[in-house]
Amino acid sequence: MNNCTPTKLEDISQAQQERLFHIDFKLRFLGAVNRNDLVSRFGIKAAAATRDIALYKELASHNLTYDTKAKTYIGTNQFQPLFHCQESQAISALCYGLGDDHVAGSSSLITAESPTQLNLPNLNVLAEITKAIHQKRALEINYRSLSSGLTQREIVPFALVDNGLRWHVRAYDRKRSRFTDFVINRIAGPKLLSTEITKSETKESDIQWNRIVEMHIVPHPNLQHPDTIETEYGMTNGMLKILVRAAVAGYVLRHWNIDCAPSHELQGPEFHLWLKNTPTLYGVENLAIAPGYKPSS
Repeated sequence: MNNCTPTKLEDISQAQQERLFHIDFKLRFLGAVNRNDLVSRFGIKAAAATRDIALYKELASHNLTYDTKAKTYIGTNQFQPLFHCQESQAISALCYGLGDDHVAGSSSLITAESPTQLNLPNLNVLAEITKAIHQKRALEINYRSLSSGLTQREIVPFALVDNGLRWHVRAYDRKRSRFTDFVINRIAGPKLLSTEITKSETKESDIQWNRIVEMHIVPHPNLQHPDTIETEYGMTNGMLKILVRAAVAGYVLRHWNIDCAPSHELQGPEFHLWLKNTPTLYGVENLAIAPGYKPSS
């Protein structure tokens, strides 16, 4: 390595960048990292781990210092992350482990508990759905609905949707000639089809999917200390502006218990938020589940 020319991240191999990210992540969220962390996670030799840490020190010397007694590197008060990390990525890693190492397995980095999920997707069904999405093919499925019971359908799936309670697949339903959501765990016997997919069955033709709704969310007017909610949700000037697809707007409103009544009339300790600009929901289809929503007569 040329010591006269500073090393840049873009000049480093992807494999080594992943190891540097591991160092960065542990320093940031656990405050410590050592060679054994790299050896056990990536299956590399101790000498290679030493080189990785040395390279990290070259890139961000202010981020760590060596504790000779503990024989580990400690994050400093001047630490500034070398890599960008999304909030969801960090939480997932802390709660479920870093990476996707099947051989070594993974475990949480700290003690964590998340709400029990009652219906994780069936992986065999999910695999056929994701293949259909990736290969842009239709699926024949057996589907159970609350209104029709068990029926056979042909669908053209294009996206997975997590509504906070269960996983859906967004798809064109050839039986009803419309785009809709199918609960993955109500699907059985999926079979890939070779039938031609028309433009009207593709994502580009799904109006609800392509329409973006801007929601202005504020602390519920019934709250005694609205500043608490402003701080919790990182609101700016007392408001949180979010952009969501019309196809998932109802899910977002229900998941976060956002009062959609224009007169903010819903009572209860679960209602911390109110949708201030209710007219933005005009034309959104899946609002039957939105708290307090009343269609205009």
